[in-house]
Amino acid sequence: MNLEQARTNMVEQQIRTWEVLDQDVLDLLYVVPREEFIPPSCRNLAFTDMEIPLGEGEKMWAPKMEARVLQELAARRSDRVLEIGTGSGYFSALLAHRCAHVYSVEVRPALAAFGKANIARHGVDNVTLAVGDGANGVPAGLPYGGPFDIVVLTGSVPQMPAALLDSLAPGGRAFAVIGEAPIMSAKIFTSTAGAARAVELFETLIAPLANCKRPSRFTF
Repeated sequence: MNLEQARTNMVEQQIRTWEVLDQDVLDLLYVVPREEFIPPSCRNLAFTDMEIPLGEGEKMWAPKMEARVLQELAARRSDRVLEIGTGSGYFSALLAHRCAHVYSVEVRPALAAFGKANIARHGVDNVTLAVGDGANGVPAGLPYGGPFDIVVLTGSVPQMPAALLDSLAPGGRAFAVIGEAPIMSAKIFTSTAGAARAVELFETLIAPLANCKRPSRFTF
């Protein structure tokens, strides 16, 4: 495989056509080698328009999803980020190139080790990884508890956890996919004057975030 041609095809055919036009985001996709964050058995799928299995029942976002979310978050060099669900570490690395520091939490130890090894191999030094459950709030094991300028949930939730919204700094942004199959919406929440304003970005369908709380259902 010609890796650079495949990477260019991914950017031009998948990502630009999904309304990702921020040149800094597009350039970053050439800086962070996606193929190095993928299980060896799936490396030939690194640039395909699909979610890639990571083991532990988890999947890596499709490339266009990663790029679109990165663009919509409008990350700044001074931002502190909380990522819930490290996965392969690829999105952590993308964020790290644009932000001051990324604090990433992964509930599955084996997957956390995989993400940590990938990030270390890439030489990223402004990511702090922790094994823990961040589905319903900032886990106690992190060396920094907030506030955060950006919060990212890499799995879907029925509703945005209030504790994670409360961890946002004024003007902070949170990304989450909200809903349950077969209908989910990707949303950006912005913290303003003690409240959070939500904007719907697009419809999608991704796996649920492990251990997220689900609303009570009435039975008759």
